[in-house]
Amino acid sequence: MSATTTAWLVLAAAGVLEGVWAAALAASDNLRRLRPTVLFAVALAGSMAGLAFAMTVIPTGTAYAVWVGIGASLAVGWAMVTGAEPATRTRVLLLAGLVACVVGLKVVS
Repeated sequence: MSATTTAWLVLAAAGVLEGVWAAALAASDNLRRLRPTVLFAVALAGSMAGLAFAMTVIPTGTAYAVWVGIGASLAVGWAMVTGAEPATRTRVLLLAGLVACVVGLKVVS
């Protein structure tokens, strides 16, 4: 596997971990609940390490945009699935547009 492919896979995993730490932070009750707080800390560290690794190969702006896009999409998607946020047609379409932009950044890189 090439270094570029590895960097993109690590970046995608780091983006997933960003969504995990965002959801865990919300569930931690301001870092008062132990399990979500531990999950938050572990996912945060893994997410940042993955982003840092990916940025050794992928340009910073592209890597950061993809990382945030994946994490934000997953965080909002999770909030909609759990009922914390409304799942309207408009919101789902906007999330689909965000995901399309992330895929587009990969395609043009």
